Amino acid sequence: MERMRQFFDLSTPAKRFRFVAVLEAITWAALLVAMFFKWVLGHDGAVQIPGMTHGIVFMVFVVISLLTAFSLRWSVKVTGLALFSSIPPFGTLVFEWWARRHGHLAELSVSESTSNAAAAA
Repeated sequence: MERMRQFFDLSTPAKRFRFVAVLEAITWAALLVAMFFKWVLGHDGAVQIPGMTHGIVFMVFVVISLLTAFSLRWSVKVTGLALFSSIPPFGTLVFEWWARRHGHLAELSVSESTSNAAAAA
């Protein structure tokens, strides 16, 4: 329950980025399922809501990525990787994991390092 509460904590740029990155991946999954229903099962209207939802979350992800990049002083390379990660399905999750492990997500990276050190001890 505590991890769920932490996930919905949007008090910092890194936490907001994580939340939107996960949300973007979830909407990608919904869109992929909807595309199956449209193209394989012939339900033409299946992609309307998931497609619009994913489009909105995609735009929010781009804005949050740029705001996070500015706030956490990401390099152009890291910012570009964040933006590119929104194109392939689930890429935002891969980028979030990578950014956390490489120290690009402020306190989320610190807590990752701390928990890894504690587990190793």
